Amino acid sequence: MAENATLDTEQQKLSYIFGIQVGQQMMMEGVELEMDAFSAGVADMMAGRQPQMDQATAQEIIGKYQQKKSQELAAMMNKKQAESKAYMAENAKKDGVVTTESGLQYEIIEAGDGATPTASDRVIAHYEGTLIDGTVFDSSIQRGEPATFPVNGVIQGWQEVLQLMKEGAKWRVVIPGNLAYGPQGAGEMIGPNETLIFDIELIAITQ
Repeated sequence: MAENATLDTEQQKLSYIFGIQVGQQMMMEGVELEMDAFSAGVADMMAGRQPQMDQATAQEIIGKYQQKKSQELAAMMNKKQAESKAYMAENAKKDGVVTTESGLQYEIIEAGDGATPTASDRVIAHYEGTLIDGTVFDSSIQRGEPATFPVNGVIQGWQEVLQLMKEGAKWRVVIPGNLAYGPQGAGEMIGPNETLIFDIELIAITQ
């Protein structure tokens, strides 16, 4: 059993590390493996044996798998876009919500009375980012330490909104996917074209 693998020698440890890396990659891609068949394929290649499946059959199976994954991704993206569109349409109806020309939405919680940063400034800010279902994906507030970063070094939606805010301001911002991480998404939690919600407190402009 893999759970009881012997990891005494350097070769055993290296082999296990390679196994971890392959497993992580397969998990990221959403591939479910039948471990006996997977192990047989690895063993055949490492031993220099002829594969148990001809190349034409292998290519056909891989092609069907890739087509299925593409269809699943397209369906997921369409679903996300529909959910985001509905959320933003409903949010736009709320009192105090402003929709900018780019499609970004913001609501002023506290106006602030300090200076407004430019694209070349660095700022100190507290924030919490959530998906439209309420899932928190990042939060300086929960970490207990504000972030410092250049205005022109963040996603497009952040760049736009920071240059509208004043020091001391607290805003709730809804950023559509095209102004966030786009079709590539970010990490495991932010999917393609995901609409993001941020509570942002602009603490100060800094050098």
